[in-house]
Amino acid sequence: MGKYRNSRFNAPVARGAVRGAGLIEVLVAVLIMAIGLLGIAAMQATALRNSQSALERSQAVVQTYSIVDAMRANREAALAGNYNMGMTCEPPGAGGSLVANDQSNWINDLQSSMGSTACGQVGCDAAGACTITVEWDDSRAGPQGGAGDEEQTVVTQTRI
Repeated sequence: MGKYRNSRFNAPVARGAVRGAGLIEVLVAVLIMAIGLLGIAAMQATALRNSQSALERSQAVVQTYSIVDAMRANREAALAGNYNMGMTCEPPGAGGSLVANDQSNWINDLQSSMGSTACGQVGCDAAGACTITVEWDDSRAGPQGGAGDEEQTVVTQTRI
């Protein structure tokens, strides 16, 4: 009797009952890995968009400091309001004066570093308080809780 009892519990399972079970396990593993890889690719794409947006914000600050330095080099003209200009995306005609050349170079540099949608504005009063505004299109960043608006603006206020 002991012989039959042990053989009944340790009997091998028939081959036909487990056919294809290994293949299903492999398919489930491949599916899980594919979903994980798609998630990694989506995170990488988001990181690239955010890096581009951060680069453009940094360039806006650098370009703002550029025009401020030019105005400090020509302080009398800046205090007289010669550097003041409304929001413009078109470079003013260069030529003749240092102010016109500085403004033209500034708008051209804005557009070469941040794209053709970049615009700038300068406003200074007689006391030397200046506000420089840079706007550009950041629609590539996409909506991320309001961080990826189409129009981005950097405003810098300083004294010259």
